Amino acid sequence: MASDLIFHNTLALFLFFTANLLLCFVPSISELQRVRHPAKADGSLSFLVVGDWGRRGLFNQSQVALQMGVVAEKLDVDFVISTGDNFYEDGLKGVLDPEFNASFINIYTYPSLQKQWYTVLGNHDYRGNVEAQLSPILREMDPRWLCMRSFIVSTEFTEFFLVDTTPFVDEYFTQPKNSTYDWKGVLPREDYLSNLLKDLDSALRDSSAKWKIVVGHHTIKSAGQHGVTKELEEHLLPILLANNVDMYMNGHDHCLEHITIANNGSQTQFLTSGGGSKAWRGDIQKWNPEELKLYYDGQGFMSLQMTPTNADIVFYDVFGNVLHKWSISKDLDAAI
Repeated sequence: MASDLIFHNTLALFLFFTANLLLCFVPSISELQRVRHPAKADGSLSFLVVGDWGRRGLFNQSQVALQMGVVAEKLDVDFVISTGDNFYEDGLKGVLDPEFNASFINIYTYPSLQKQWYTVLGNHDYRGNVEAQLSPILREMDPRWLCMRSFIVSTEFTEFFLVDTTPFVDEYFTQPKNSTYDWKGVLPREDYLSNLLKDLDSALRDSSAKWKIVVGHHTIKSAGQHGVTKELEEHLLPILLANNVDMYMNGHDHCLEHITIANNGSQTQFLTSGGGSKAWRGDIQKWNPEELKLYYDGQGFMSLQMTPTNADIVFYDVFGNVLHKWSISKDLDAAI
């Protein structure tokens, strides 16, 4: 009886998410797939951001997941964003890999986390079978899961541009060391990156959203172990600045971090949420203290609460303690 109940509840949840997703996938001016996610009835939006997490609950992944559930319940979050490196050390072997259950389904069990997860790929995910994470079979197993290489999530006043950053990094092609990367769907690399940058620039330029947020796995600005990703600084950052992107969110560095950069009289926020499990203690590089608002070398996650005129950013540690808060305001008539 209990197993039947679980099956029927899971089936109902899957049908609910599937119906919403089928209604929400809409054509885009650019080549990037677009998903619509409604804001709350009061016009607000809240969500969590976590990255670098998939370790079967180890390295405090389970504790971070618990606190995510507590905060998600308080904020009544609409969805969760994963900034990549979803399954360590080498992604998924296939759609039936038990890691999907062990590191995702069985970890993020809190009722408030049974919302849509919008997910990008990290470099560790590329060490496995990439198509497995992109497969609709995983969405059948858990309808929360939605992973694409690059795509757009649109709400009434905010657009999220999720970008596949791993193929930008030269090292993975020229010095892979003992790792094997799954480049199916990426080669020829030059064409893949050129088309992605063109489509992203077009989508950002055409966007009339009050807030523009770009999400990738790799850092652009960071004082952590990986530091600045020079390929993204060269190719992606100019597009972000030219299109007045409000925030860039990433993982890759296993820390929590906030850097603010001035841009044409406004500011761009660089937000690292890579503390979903294993963290790197004491690993920090020198950075301009006027720009570095937070650097925390432990586990945790981030939340955002947004309206058309305000965005409230909060970072939490593994115990749910608030580490840092930052608020941004913009005028109603400032839409681009």
